[in-house]
Amino acid sequence: MELNDIETELDLEPFFSQSQDYLCIAGYDGYFRKINPAFIKLMGYTREEIFANPISHFVHPEDRQNTAETRAKILEGIPLLHFQNRYLTKSGEIVWLTWTSIPMPEKELIYAISKNITHLKKLEEDRQFRIKYLTSKNSGLTQLSYTTAHDLRSPVNNLISLVNLLDRSKIQDEENLMCLELLEKSIYKLKDTLNNQVDNLKENRLLKPSLEPVNLREVSQTIVDSLRSLIEETGTSFEIDFSEIEFLQVNKFYLHSIFLNLITNSIKYAKPGIPPIISIISRKNEVGSQILFSDNGIGFDMEKNKSKLFELNQVFTDHKDSKGIGLYLVKSYMNSLGGDIEVVSKTGVGTTFTLIFKG
Repeated sequence: MELNDIETELDLEPFFSQSQDYLCIAGYDGYFRKINPAFIKLMGYTREEIFANPISHFVHPEDRQNTAETRAKILEGIPLLHFQNRYLTKSGEIVWLTWTSIPMPEKELIYAISKNITHLKKLEEDRQFRIKYLTSKNSGLTQLSYTTAHDLRSPVNNLISLVNLLDRSKIQDEENLMCLELLEKSIYKLKDTLNNQVDNLKENRLLKPSLEPVNLREVSQTIVDSLRSLIEETGTSFEIDFSEIEFLQVNKFYLHSIFLNLITNSIKYAKPGIPPIISIISRKNEVGSQILFSDNGIGFDMEKNKSKLFELNQVFTDHKDSKGIGLYLVKSYMNSLGGDIEVVSKTGVGTTFTLIFKG
């Protein structure tokens, strides 16, 4: 049965005219011979205007050369699959189309079907923009962290020199000697922290954190020792229980920062006149490991603040030391470790942070 007979018998015109895809027949001379209503509607031209101009007239100027080169292959009898280019509508709108074209050399015709993928291109452009933006932000934050850690080491080294110059034999008061020892320990701890941060940045471990078994009690004790003066001054007490989980497979630098931020926040946001009580408990469940940080501080309004709690530069009190960075870092570090953090709080009662580590 001849092709014309089949077309007549099956009456393919409704299929051509009703399709929401763009169906076209073009000649080897570079002009459209037949187009369906969906394509006419997309382009905004009349049928006569489309037929009166070469196909290249409707192609975006930046895509004309590539389109011409691709079309030359079709004229050699090579089918075209999933070719993408931009067309300009009569209103000037740019639309992205993906084409599948089949040549029929004996008729010197090209049968083509295309789909509008403009929305997909816009999504991809948005994704690439966000990747570029976040990469730039990450680079800037890394550089800022590097600069801060590096530049702070000089004044810290100067403090160490000054402490070492003090003649302790001339200090008779035992309390002053004890304060000096605590000051010396704090300075050396600050130096170690800065050195560790620079080392992590150099080796890119902050972006690709290495994991190792970390002793939870050791991390918490290190932080408590470094905050000894603040803890004694505020009367802070701790209830620590790591009996259920003693070690976690995490990045030690991250975990140290998480513990430090949560502990100092509990002390900072204590209720006036009431010594802070901080509870740190580890527990295991069917999902993974958890660490619960609870305090008896001022708390906050969950309904009002939960959605922005971990955003950068968000503060929820008028405390002079509030910068809106600590909880942002905690959330970022937990995300980097593949974990999560949940919060329960009530104004005037206190706050519980649950660190969730999968696996």
